[in-house]
Amino acid sequence: MKPTLLILAAGMGSRYGSLKQMDGIGPNKEAILDYSVYDAIRAGFGKVVFVIRHSFGKEFQEVFSKERFGGKIDVDYVFQELDYLPAGYTVPEGREKPWGTNHALMMAAKAIDTPFAVINADDFYGAEAYQVLGDYLKTLDGQKNRYCMVGYLLKNTLSEFGSVSRGVCTADENGNLKSIVERTHIERVNGVVEFKDENGVMQPIDENTLVSMNMFGFTPDYFAYSDDYFKAFLDENKTNLKAEFFIPLVTNNLINSGKVTLKVLSSTAAWFGVTYKEDRPDVERKINALIAAGVYPQKLWK
Repeated sequence: MKPTLLILAAGMGSRYGSLKQMDGIGPNKEAILDYSVYDAIRAGFGKVVFVIRHSFGKEFQEVFSKERFGGKIDVDYVFQELDYLPAGYTVPEGREKPWGTNHALMMAAKAIDTPFAVINADDFYGAEAYQVLGDYLKTLDGQKNRYCMVGYLLKNTLSEFGSVSRGVCTADENGNLKSIVERTHIERVNGVVEFKDENGVMQPIDENTLVSMNMFGFTPDYFAYSDDYFKAFLDENKTNLKAEFFIPLVTNNLINSGKVTLKVLSSTAAWFGVTYKEDRPDVERKINALIAAGVYPQKLWK
């Protein structure tokens, strides 16, 4: 059994100013997701599924085709749209904001039948993270209710050019996740890392806090749980036009109910990403440094 890599690439990049998931930052116009697929292949993944939007779907599929990756991994595409809802539900009047990461994940239910990893298209997670995650997923074939994630230190995931959102995690003595809370508007202000709480007040947070960068591992039973929780989410948020159905929301509910365990995997891999356009030069520099160190070839796909 080879696990599947699910890449969430449906975001429109409002803060970045363009479709950052397609932005070429490597020496031969490789996007960050190219390096993700490359690392996944080396870690033994057998398939990649992209979640995209119809508005740029044709262009995306032409660029990120199976041929691009040299036939080394199976490729599939699924679509996320605002009106892709369970039977009997409609988009609330005035709703424009996407439904969030877990809604995007749900779009791949019919395309995945193996343990799978889920990542963001615009995040660089590091080769070791894929190896650790892939090795763990390979042990879960035929199992249910055993999930995992790769954790990172908050201080290593900030942007110099604006605030970010992160899933703040706590784990028990066995390395299983106890809770994950989505925190928004996290940034370093006058040397202190702060986040905006539910009342809109900035609160300090330890820079060594363990956070999720949306690098999770699941077994296919997660899709059925997501369907159930999404209906409850829609019922509870009929008047909240900005509420999002995040992956941490679902995993928290499943952990608190005792239905699943989620192992926090340790990795020394370095994360970086392009939340803002200003992040791009630093990402290019880091990619070039990894190429110089022999981690990646100068030309990723030959």
